[in-house]
Amino acid sequence: MSDFFMGEGIALRNELLKIGTRIVESKEQLVNHIFERECPFYKEKLKKSTVARKQIAEWRKALIQILGESLYTDQEESGRKIEKWARDTGETAIENGVPLDESLRVLSLFRSVIWDVFTEELEKNQFAAVTMLDVSKIINPLLDEVAYIFSNIYMNYSTRKIEVARTALQELSVPVVPISADIAVLPLVGEVDTERAKFIMEKCLKNSSELQLKQLFIDVSGVPMIDTMVAHNLFQIVKSLNLIGVKATMTGIRPEIAQTIVALGIEFREIPTRANLKQALMAAGFEHTKR
Repeated sequence: MSDFFMGEGIALRNELLKIGTRIVESKEQLVNHIFERECPFYKEKLKKSTVARKQIAEWRKALIQILGESLYTDQEESGRKIEKWARDTGETAIENGVPLDESLRVLSLFRSVIWDVFTEELEKNQFAAVTMLDVSKIINPLLDEVAYIFSNIYMNYSTRKIEVARTALQELSVPVVPISADIAVLPLVGEVDTERAKFIMEKCLKNSSELQLKQLFIDVSGVPMIDTMVAHNLFQIVKSLNLIGVKATMTGIRPEIAQTIVALGIEFREIPTRANLKQALMAAGFEHTKR
């Protein structure tokens, strides 16, 4: 009985070797089939990309070779090769503006053309049904791994882009505007949560030091709500500025906000305040000129 199973195992390995070898030998033809089956949008993307068609063909041949060899070589080694191929190709796809859905669609073409080869070999050589299952069990997980790595690369790229955009938006949301040699205005607009307060503090300290400011007017007329948390964040900003010798004055606390502050029992005694920016500037010696 053991000899029977051993014989079956050898026969299966030989069948996998034949199919794998045929896939590797047909890689150029299979790449051409993939080019033919691509959707028009993807073809246009490739034409406009900086990567030559010849280079794309080489990458595709490399993947087909890995998939073919995976049927008769060490699975761990095939996995390592697949990971490297997917990372290199995924990064290149991003650099050339190829959307994730198109990259994944092309992967399905690899599955399709390889299955065509397998079907031909199956009909020609009368392979056992178990061979069909084994080919699927080996090749499908490798292509799934490529899809997974592609998705991760695109997700990380999107996350980086969002972070860059968020940082740029934060920079724009904290405009320290000099109005004289040592005085500046910081108009705040929008909610001031803990994260934004931390960024405002860092930006204020940095800009105040660079501009050698002595006084900074923080106008909060554009802040929709001041609760205990927001007040605490503003206190921390003012105290930090005081520590580096910058006098901070809060302006623009609207009547309804003032009522909320009183109702919540928030103390603003330690912070110099003015009704509006105009009053604060006049108190600092800036004259209002009528035209």
